[in-house]
Amino acid sequence: MTAVVEQDAALVDLWRAALDGPCAVLGTTGELERHLATHPHEQVVVLGASVALAEATTFAEQQRLLRPWLAVVLVRGEVGTGVLTEALGAGVRSVVAAADVDDLVGAVARARETAQRSVGVAPAPVGVGADAAGLVVTLFSVKGGVGKSVVATNLAAALADQGRRVCLVDLDVTCGDVAILLRLSPAHTLADLSRLAGEIDPSGVESLLTVHSERVSVLAAPVHLGERVPVEPVGEVLRTLAGMFDVVVVDTGGTFDDHALQALDSCDLLLLVGTPDIPSLKSLKLATGTLDLLDLPRDRWRLVLNRTDSRAGLATSEMEATLGLSALVEVPAHRAVLSSVNRAEVIVRAQPGHAAAKALRSLAEATAQVADARRGAAGPSDSHRAAPRRLRRTRKVS
Repeated sequence: MTAVVEQDAALVDLWRAALDGPCAVLGTTGELERHLATHPHEQVVVLGASVALAEATTFAEQQRLLRPWLAVVLVRGEVGTGVLTEALGAGVRSVVAAADVDDLVGAVARARETAQRSVGVAPAPVGVGADAAGLVVTLFSVKGGVGKSVVATNLAAALADQGRRVCLVDLDVTCGDVAILLRLSPAHTLADLSRLAGEIDPSGVESLLTVHSERVSVLAAPVHLGERVPVEPVGEVLRTLAGMFDVVVVDTGGTFDDHALQALDSCDLLLLVGTPDIPSLKSLKLATGTLDLLDLPRDRWRLVLNRTDSRAGLATSEMEATLGLSALVEVPAHRAVLSSVNRAEVIVRAQPGHAAAKALRSLAEATAQVADARRGAAGPSDSHRAAPRRLRRTRKVS
């Protein structure tokens, strides 16, 4: 459908006859906003000559953040250099003359084709709402270099390959690698949360997402050093995403900072990622002690051992005995994993028959089982997200 804002009935009839597909004809930009709220997947808007230039450019500028996939085509009585400069600078896709119907038809067709091929923002998944909350999976480690982001990206891809709709959130706000690992150039990141004016809703959150592949979207960490990510809305963003996707995979930084605490508060499943060596074991032991202080229920914890090597690393049984946790999965060490990282590929897709890929797919299968079990067990009033756990703690971390 094409949304058209124009008050000249003769022009509307002319355009409606020429444009391919149905048109929603609206009288004002206010009516257009209400239309977009109920039709979030609209791709092309035509602002006719009855819309003032200042009003049209203001609308286009707003859509660059709120709906980056939405193409705005502007129609003017006359198309001059000044109009072109101002309109294109505001993000208008094309400016055409009111009398040139063929040019309008071409501009709308090009805009729709670009939107359909775009790898920018993901539309909200159909049929998933707040009443069908997905699983929030948080990956955590207080030691860098254990491959947590590699596990997170492969987990997201493997879940998607099972038919799950997945959002991967990079909460390592100072040095997140998810976008690099997936060869993405996000137009928007978590740093843009502050521009949502405190209104966290599906349409605002989806405007920050970047599509990686079918059924996988990414909410990327800031790409520039020094960009601030506000802490306050993070929990609400994760809860909103849980209403939009089957699984939300959250990759955190290596500290118990406020962003990580928001992810821990919101998670249904916590994956503690480590490698079979003494420094990692020490870090995991410290992390589990802190998690106990934070009163995060142990029945949500799972241990993921990455880069296991029976010839050089600690035995899995030693890790399990020290931590009091059973390893959910062991991902074997192999140079093929590093090669896939350097090629910005996920090994579960690049080499599905590899032992590491099989282990990561088994992690996805176990995660999916938890998602299905929680979805089946949850009742109308059964939602641990109703009140963040940090508000219910009686002990603080010193």
